[in-house]
Amino acid sequence: MPILNKDMTLCISLSARPSNNGTRFHNFLYEALGLNWIYKAFAPTNLEQAIAGVRGLGIRGCAVSMPYKEDVIALVDGMDASAKAIDSVNTIVNDGGVLTAYNTDYAAIEQLIQRTADRDGLRPDSSVLLRGSGGMAKATAAAFRDAGFRNVTIVARNETSGRALAELYGFGWQAELGDSVADVLVNVTPIGMAGGPEADSLSFPREAVGAARLVFDVVALPAETPLIIAARAAGKPVISGAEVMTIQALEQFVLYTGIRPTDEQVRAAEEFMRAG
Repeated sequence: MPILNKDMTLCISLSARPSNNGTRFHNFLYEALGLNWIYKAFAPTNLEQAIAGVRGLGIRGCAVSMPYKEDVIALVDGMDASAKAIDSVNTIVNDGGVLTAYNTDYAAIEQLIQRTADRDGLRPDSSVLLRGSGGMAKATAAAFRDAGFRNVTIVARNETSGRALAELYGFGWQAELGDSVADVLVNVTPIGMAGGPEADSLSFPREAVGAARLVFDVVALPAETPLIIAARAAGKPVISGAEVMTIQALEQFVLYTGIRPTDEQVRAAEEFMRAG
């Protein structure tokens, strides 16, 4: 990593529980490509002040994680179609003090759904249980809808946000999992996230995991969440949050720098990220 200097370009991430994933991924690529850039993760105590700092300090890019993906909308100057379509932001690009919001989560999930369909024969008529109703859940639900999935049920205790998300995409809603099963299980909650109050918990019962054809957990830290471990043990194909993290971080890198690394460079950055 280069010595800090006045000409260095800064990118940051904002999260309630920051990890080193994005930091390691982006900084690895900056060094590999010889860029005088640096990336740092933050846990803001005041979101409005943090975004004002992005603007006022000329910070080039800002990744946005739970629980800020919707709250930052009021603080930016414009919304790219990727964020506007789902009212959820995970990336902010600063062009001379003008902040534009994007969502690269959607692109990552869209790619992974297609990859899984090609690899495992996943069909759009498969039933889906999607647990969660926040900003990441919006991106996930939109990607499944746009991939042709219609038999989707949103599971969310918050009736207001759960029903709103379900109605937005023409899906069903229920407050609790109960004994529900589906072909595809998708966790878009913090359950299983390292450092959280439910870090060791399963977001779906083992019975539901056993009945599923595919298990998808968007939680990226740890790479092997309790849900992913249970699914692998049951012999189920999985999509992990670490896979989502790599693709969405790559698209953020391109938005910030205007450079698309080679596949080999991305694989090396991903390996470095996961080794941390």
